[in-house]
Amino acid sequence: MDPSIGSVLLEEVLPRVATIAVAIAGGVAVANALVAFGAIRYIAALSKPLTRPANLPDEVGGAILTTAASTTAGYGMLAEYRDSGLLDDRATLVAVTINTFFGFVQHIFTFYAPVLIPILGLRVGLLYVGTRAGVSLAITITGVVAGAFLLSARNVNPDAMREVDPEARTDGGDDRTSREKLLDAGRGGLEKTWEILPRLAVVYTLVVLGTTYYDLEALTGGAADPLAALTGLPSAAVPVIVVYALDTTSGALTLVPFIEDGTFTARTAVATMLIGGIVSFTVSTFKRSIPFQYGIWGAEFGTKVVIVNTVLKVAWISVALVVLLAI
Repeated sequence: MDPSIGSVLLEEVLPRVATIAVAIAGGVAVANALVAFGAIRYIAALSKPLTRPANLPDEVGGAILTTAASTTAGYGMLAEYRDSGLLDDRATLVAVTINTFFGFVQHIFTFYAPVLIPILGLRVGLLYVGTRAGVSLAITITGVVAGAFLLSARNVNPDAMREVDPEARTDGGDDRTSREKLLDAGRGGLEKTWEILPRLAVVYTLVVLGTTYYDLEALTGGAADPLAALTGLPSAAVPVIVVYALDTTSGALTLVPFIEDGTFTARTAVATMLIGGIVSFTVSTFKRSIPFQYGIWGAEFGTKVVIVNTVLKVAWISVALVVLLAI
């Protein structure tokens, strides 16, 4: 029996929207505080090897590194920079692409190390996490290269943050007290959250209700069979891909017995999970990426971010898959 709409809203939509709202408010507040106190100079210095070759301003470095702690907070900071005029759309897409590896880093500590590696075992787990890390790093490097060739001074406005708040200078040398700076930073975070939250809540609610009352398993399962046949993986890969595409942890648990009885080697096991990751984009893009990106950026620019993220992920996972199967 399907859950009631009320229970879906209370148990799934409300906690998720609230979590995102808190992360956005915190991320934007941190960005404002870093600028106000001049700390952005020190944080950005750590990311100059990425931002400088990509022709991005130093402020973007803070958002990139923040993504390692919270993807939502990092995106919130970039949204603030785009709205202020510091970055145009092209520069923002490059910054979002460079963010990819740092977004992956946080999942190592929150999911891969404590959950997935113990399930899969050390050998398979480390090979899978290492492969996904390589994919994320390749996407980040793609962003740096794209910035080097596609961005110039026309795509950024270094004075934009000062124009938004004339009293705030990157050296922290304004006349406000520390308390005033913190209050202004927090106020900016709340204002940005209030701007984004209604749109985010509406889109996410529609998506969750749609996926709750409509079965997507048949669509995902249909895509798994030809993919497995094309790669020459064992027939047992098909159910693993289907389950993995719907839930990563359950997919890993489904795969373990086949690893233990020798049906899959470490290499073919990881290849199967990578295919499951590609197939899962049909679900995760609709269920998570679109609501999140539309909530952050709006429908028009959010669509561009979703397309760029999806194309790069599928492309580089496909490269990793070819390499694994060719070894």
